[in-house]
Amino acid sequence: MSNFIVRKAAVLGAGVMGAQIAAHLANAEVPVVLFDLPDREGDPNGIVRKAIDGLRKLEPSPLATKDRVGYIDAANYEQHLDLLKDCDLIIEAIAERMEWKDDLYRKIAPFIPAEAIIASNTSGLSINRLSEGLPEALRTRFCGIHFFNPPRYMHLVELIATRSTEPALLDKLESWLVSRLGKGIVRALDTPNFVANRVGVFSILAVMHHTRRFGLGFDIVDSLTGPIIGRPKSATYRTADVVGLDTLAHVIKTMQDTLPQDPWHGYYGVPAWLTALIGKGALGQKTRCGIFRKDGRAIKVLDLALQDYRETAGDIDPTVLAILKNRDPAEKFAQLRASGHPQAQFLWAIFRDIFHYSAFHLVDIADNARDLDFAMRWGFGWAQGPFESWQAAGWQAIAEAIRADIDAGLAMSQVPLPAWVFGRVAGQGVHAAQGSYSASADAYRPRSALPVYQRQVFPERVPGEQPVAGITVWENEGVRLWKLPQLDDGIAIVSVKSRNHTLGRDVIVGMQEAVARAEADFQGLVVWHEAPFALGANLKEVAEAIAAGQFELLETYVAEFQNTSMALKYAKVPVVAAVQGMALGGGCEFLMHAAKRVIALESYIGLVEAGVGLIPAGGGCKEFAIRAAQSAAQTGGNDPFEFIQPVFLTIAMANVSKSGAQAKELGFAVESDKVVFNAHELLYVALREARGLAEAGYYPRLSPRGIKVAGRTGIANCEMMLANMKEGGMISAHDYAVAKAAATALCGGDIETGALVDEQWLLTVERKLFVELLKNQKTRQRIQHMLETGKPLRN
Repeated sequence: MSNFIVRKAAVLGAGVMGAQIAAHLANAEVPVVLFDLPDREGDPNGIVRKAIDGLRKLEPSPLATKDRVGYIDAANYEQHLDLLKDCDLIIEAIAERMEWKDDLYRKIAPFIPAEAIIASNTSGLSINRLSEGLPEALRTRFCGIHFFNPPRYMHLVELIATRSTEPALLDKLESWLVSRLGKGIVRALDTPNFVANRVGVFSILAVMHHTRRFGLGFDIVDSLTGPIIGRPKSATYRTADVVGLDTLAHVIKTMQDTLPQDPWHGYYGVPAWLTALIGKGALGQKTRCGIFRKDGRAIKVLDLALQDYRETAGDIDPTVLAILKNRDPAEKFAQLRASGHPQAQFLWAIFRDIFHYSAFHLVDIADNARDLDFAMRWGFGWAQGPFESWQAAGWQAIAEAIRADIDAGLAMSQVPLPAWVFGRVAGQGVHAAQGSYSASADAYRPRSALPVYQRQVFPERVPGEQPVAGITVWENEGVRLWKLPQLDDGIAIVSVKSRNHTLGRDVIVGMQEAVARAEADFQGLVVWHEAPFALGANLKEVAEAIAAGQFELLETYVAEFQNTSMALKYAKVPVVAAVQGMALGGGCEFLMHAAKRVIALESYIGLVEAGVGLIPAGGGCKEFAIRAAQSAAQTGGNDPFEFIQPVFLTIAMANVSKSGAQAKELGFAVESDKVVFNAHELLYVALREARGLAEAGYYPRLSPRGIKVAGRTGIANCEMMLANMKEGGMISAHDYAVAKAAATALCGGDIETGALVDEQWLLTVERKLFVELLKNQKTRQRIQHMLETGKPLRN
């Protein structure tokens, strides 16, 4: 176990979770054997093949690139158990039936290799009880490994040990899950539904209870329990529909059956209205009808008073909205509790009962408060966990308010808050500089000391933890140049400071200065900041210049943008772009000009200028023209157009990669660029890459000469595609004009096919075309519409 690497994995169960776990393993370049029962008719692997085919159709895609599905092999339990002998990791993900799991474990046991890890993806069954289905010799290598749906996108994995699990095995598995699969790990205790589902399902039950108590509609409750309080857009009842009402009922039933002594046991029941919906087959999103129902374009909501569906409303009362917009958490909670409005009373009640529940059960379900808070952040998409929210609002004041409501009989349970709640030093709460409180140990627990976490320079924090600051070298309004001596004193980091990291004049000028200072005083430069990487040019600045008729100024701005891209490309020291989140327009052009890219898996990269009636002009078209010429030369061809064609369509349709890996397929990154699954490791890896390039004797590239371009013939070929699209109603006349400008820039301008040009020529062509489009009224309309709505305009 000293160098734990999963060379091959098996997933048992090709249902929704099993198939998507297999997909994410394949994303991480781990070949997978996906098992299920043999199909009764036709192909014995029919069940699994159908599941694999389904992966191709899911959106958002569980696959980082389409070819990943080729690394998932279909198998069945009757014919292929021998394949388990080559697997290092075996994950069971069949239905939540103890007897079925026992039977499967008996069947696979003889085929499990000596060093393999066996894990169950159960969402709430006892891991210790499950281990009893395995021979005693295998139990030390068995644990729970609970992924959340969808596994690619949900950060949380709960890791659950049995009484027999080897501690070293868990440490190695945790390290691998964190770095290779990009997960956030919470070590859960072996209690029903573990941590996130235990608190999350209770929060849903509390919302359901108080919805009825305060007489609120489901749509109003979803307005109150969504982003306005730091929860996902799907809020409560839409989330229930997405999860599946039958699935939710099953999880509630598990709590009801396995937690008879719980003080809240009386609330662990499926409401009659929910049972009725399930009985009718209205299971939520998968049956297109549940608590919400789509009628044509209208979304309707179940109204219990009417016993029918009605149009959604969901308006938050203005006085309650004003309270929720208060940025002082202590004032906000005090105002909610004091308000007489049912919506405010509802919100105070759900927070109070979740705080109460979490405090009471901390000793039973989690090692410490940090684990519980992270579980809710990563598994349910909450902006803050319950203890974080409580502490931010004033630990002592909230504790006293909860105690008063318990004494008054207002809380869902009258069990007192545990004594430790009132024993925090000076009311500081559960999170402090020394760690987070553990009720079972009655002590503050520091973070994990596993070496893998040293790769996370800026991990997610809870209150009381101090962030790494770094040392500022230079900054202006747009960027900050800084360094982290504890990691590498010789590699500088430049971070964009603007909102959404848009690339306005301060950023352009600042980036050039940062490159110059890195060349003078450092051995490398990393471009890094938290997501998004960059949302392109500052459209507000552009719109203001257009309104003032300052087109010469705009051309100067574009030229400076191009100069910045060229400064990144030809810097005397290696420039590494560390990319996460969206990298659109100019942000994409910046990363294309770096010496190397380190890209988080969840990065969405594209040249999207067509959406605002423009073309890439920060060197993006130029770079693709150069790559087309180089590719044509390398393959012995004379015509670069076959390399231009897919790029042209990508730019014309403003296509964006759906992963960091797909960015390579679209040409925004190259094959040698690293894709990092855990975004918290991005800066660490980028610094190492920059250091490696520097130590290898990095020297800036020569500017290419004699670049062969596709010219007029290439433009004409692009126009033929556009004409067909326009005739088919796929694009508008202005789409055609914008796409033709992109074709002209990619093909080197309106010149002879095969003409030889230099880099500056290509920059001039794209810059002139860009400025001409700025003068077009329809482009101006697109820019204004984007600024006002955040959405592209088709005109």
